[in-house]
Amino acid sequence: MEYFEDLTVDDAETFGEYEVTREEITTFAGQYDPQPFHTDEEAAEESMFGGLVASGWHTAAMTMRLLVDHRLSGTGAMGALGVDSLRWPAPVRPGDVLSVRTEIVEKEVWDDARGRVATEITTTTDADETVLSMVGQVLWQRR
Repeated sequence: MEYFEDLTVDDAETFGEYEVTREEITTFAGQYDPQPFHTDEEAAEESMFGGLVASGWHTAAMTMRLLVDHRLSGTGAMGALGVDSLRWPAPVRPGDVLSVRTEIVEKEVWDDARGRVATEITTTTDADETVLSMVGQVLWQRR
């Protein structure tokens, strides 16, 4: 198991491959963010995006899935305090394949049992376009 003490500032890694489908975009949006450029192909074509795009919140959810599957499972990560500087600089479209890059930028002892780790998280498409950036603030178990 990886603990707080095992993490080092500047540690970086890239992982995951998640293909985004039209159906997933419209299903998520229909339930959580039913704006026309997320739910209706014709309306989306007339929007500033020029086509169907995923909700930013959906992009965040897909990012979280990649983080759990490829980075956090089986570690001492105990949950997040929140995120800083969440941005969606470009939209996610059907057919995009997402991956995530993480880099530890700060860590500090929180209390006797936990440490806080700040991690820059960047989600990109297979065309190397950044679609999400944020800094996660996660508590990690100490030895």
